[in-house]
Amino acid sequence: MPALPELIALRRLASRGNDPRRGRRGVVGRAAAVQRGRGMEYAESREYVAGDDARHIDWKLSARTGFTHTKTFQSERERVSLIVADTAPALYFGTRVRFKSVQAARAGAVAAWSALRDGDRVAALCDGGQGGLVPPTGGTRGVLRVLDALARWYRAPPPAGDSGLQAALEQAARLLHPGARALVLADPASALAVAPAVWSALSMHVDVRLLLLVDPLELEPPDCVLPLSTPHGRMQLDLASTPAREAWDAAFVAPIEALCGSLPGRRIQVQVLSSDDASDAWLAAGVQRGGR
Repeated sequence: MPALPELIALRRLASRGNDPRRGRRGVVGRAAAVQRGRGMEYAESREYVAGDDARHIDWKLSARTGFTHTKTFQSERERVSLIVADTAPALYFGTRVRFKSVQAARAGAVAAWSALRDGDRVAALCDGGQGGLVPPTGGTRGVLRVLDALARWYRAPPPAGDSGLQAALEQAARLLHPGARALVLADPASALAVAPAVWSALSMHVDVRLLLLVDPLELEPPDCVLPLSTPHGRMQLDLASTPAREAWDAAFVAPIEALCGSLPGRRIQVQVLSSDDASDAWLAAGVQRGGR
């Protein structure tokens, strides 16, 4: 269970994000740009005059008034960095160092402190299970609000029947202005279940980084008989057999490979963070993802 003081203490890691040696599993996709799109937010609409950009015509207001109107924009004073938290039950598991859920909270905390360092307003959005949205706020106060939310969201698995990661990403696409940044903390299976069109809608004007939380056991299971405890009692899984190993790879490895193969083409940076990695390893850019 992530504790708030632990997340606050991670502030020291935010200044180490430019060291390319930190990443062990690396990155797939383009490095995040400082801004994308106009970097402008809507100010008001006024009557159109000769020379105005026709792309900014406010068609709804023009139709309602009978006079052509154009939208005006003003420069965003501060960029927004949004942390989207998947709280799928699969994250509340770990075999080395910490649970994946704890690693997700720690990575989100590093992201929040890094956003503060960059002068961003920081916000957070849960996938529906445990408390919704933390609005964008600047300064240390904004970071502390996000850290408190991460500690609460990853304290325990959410109740059944939550809205899921896709609904959170759809909400993020509606909330964020061009030039914003979004870090999505997710289990690979959750991310794979999101419709490709939803990823594209979010990444159209927003720099998106997807952080896949994994456990070493999922990527490299032992070549032996593995005893397991299930709700139906104890069982043994023979991972030395070919069918069991193929089923294991289909469940844990194939989603990662599918996401790494498809999302970079949608302008989304994909990274893998293991539960035994340094919690700031994902900040490193420009290294290539290694094999299993």
